[in-house]
Amino acid sequence: MIKFNFIFAILVVLSFSSEAQLPESYYSTAEGLIDSTLKTELHTIIDEHHSQSYDDLWTDFQKTDVKPNGKVWDMYSDIPDGDPAYEYTFIEDQCSSGGTSDEGECYSREHSMPQSWFSSNSPMQTDLFHLYPVDGYMNTMRSNLPYGETNNPDWISQNGTKKGTCSYSGYSGTIFEPVDEYKGDFARTYFYLVTRYENVVAEWAGNSAEADAILDGTVFPAFEEWAINMLIEWHNTDPVSDKEKARNDKVYSIQSNRNPFIDHPEYVNYIWGE
Repeated sequence: MIKFNFIFAILVVLSFSSEAQLPESYYSTAEGLIDSTLKTELHTIIDEHHSQSYDDLWTDFQKTDVKPNGKVWDMYSDIPDGDPAYEYTFIEDQCSSGGTSDEGECYSREHSMPQSWFSSNSPMQTDLFHLYPVDGYMNTMRSNLPYGETNNPDWISQNGTKKGTCSYSGYSGTIFEPVDEYKGDFARTYFYLVTRYENVVAEWAGNSAEADAILDGTVFPAFEEWAINMLIEWHNTDPVSDKEKARNDKVYSIQSNRNPFIDHPEYVNYIWGE
């Protein structure tokens, strides 16, 4: 019995490892492709993931967004290689249905691409690749604003996240700017979204003025020119981190699909670059 249990335990571990890691042939059909053809093939590869419920996300975050110290990995409040003003404990620090009046009170479920952009439809609403646990107050401050850069913020969080008029050439509306250390994470999230949902993304630009600021109403390139330029800059200046690689594996073990722009950062320039 002991021998059987030992062998069974090994098989379980091996099964989990093979599930979480990138299969060798996962992107084989994308080899040699570029531009919209590559994007469409990647869509085919990562389509039809195992969708989660909205309540599942609280539990999923404990696997996908846990810091080395066991706390919530909140990219809106974290100070990489430093000491953030506050950290959250899973479950006990979850936000309730009520609002928050300041930073550091609780963490909530943030849609990096706001729900209003895709009319809160499924499976986008619970796709872990663009959902992150973040400070509840900053989630409210961000609302449905697009990401961008500002030289004249009207609000700055305790870790340097900003809100203000966009200073990036091509757009002058109000934006929300993450800290530099996580800009690449959010850029690769957006590249994933317009690829995974290639079959419906062209409809999203008409859902709100904020969506229209980033998205151009097409399948390809899907983004407005200023947004492409900015997201590529963010992608190149903030390369894929070990955090992202580990999160990609963990989400894959839950949803059975991956973010190709984490596995193959070069795909970004193959599709949208020169």
